[in-house]
Amino acid sequence: MTTLESVKQAVLETVREMDRSGLTLGTAGNVSARTESGEVVMTPTALAYDRMSVEDLVVMNLDGQILSGTQEPTTESSLHLSCLRRHPDIAAVVHCHAIHASMFAANHESIPSVIEEVDLYLGGSVDVAAYHQTGSEALGNAVAELLATRGAALLANHGLVTVAQTPGEALQMAHLVERTAQIIWGALRMGKPKLLPDSATAHFSAMYRQRRAAAAQAASRRMTSDQPA
Repeated sequence: MTTLESVKQAVLETVREMDRSGLTLGTAGNVSARTESGEVVMTPTALAYDRMSVEDLVVMNLDGQILSGTQEPTTESSLHLSCLRRHPDIAAVVHCHAIHASMFAANHESIPSVIEEVDLYLGGSVDVAAYHQTGSEALGNAVAELLATRGAALLANHGLVTVAQTPGEALQMAHLVERTAQIIWGALRMGKPKLLPDSATAHFSAMYRQRRAAAAQAASRRMTSDQPA
């Protein structure tokens, strides 16, 4: 059961680990997750992660209304809310500025599928959303559109977004993207990286889509059970 308190703790632990692992710099990254009752827990803006507490987290609804919390939410709240509104089959969003992934974002180049994990855990290549200003609704919509069949997207000239069922899983996906980007960066210096065979991509990406479909069905059942009789 993803209660409000358990989700708050997961968000806090994830944003601290994101900072410790070097996926972002300063207070540039942000994390959000939703409870089974539909509340969204989000990190606040401009607050050092090592000083952040559960009390500093902001609770919102999907329309962006603040339900509780004394801090202002991250300036990327529209990005998080757009993803969660569009995709009821995901429940957590991580945004970071991982170095190698951001290299691809700066070049407006997708991170291709060169290892099986990319297809299995992310659904395929990590594509680039067109540039829109930070914090804008247009940016949120562009990223959410790419995440219909993927677990990650690059933001042109910006950074990386990953989505999953929990904040911890979304952070793991960010590490996977960064590791893959680093592998490709090195492989390009050795020659030309080779893509996986189409048959392998089809096999593993289908497994990812099946998990998303199962999550969508579970979300639909929860929403139905929450309706008054």
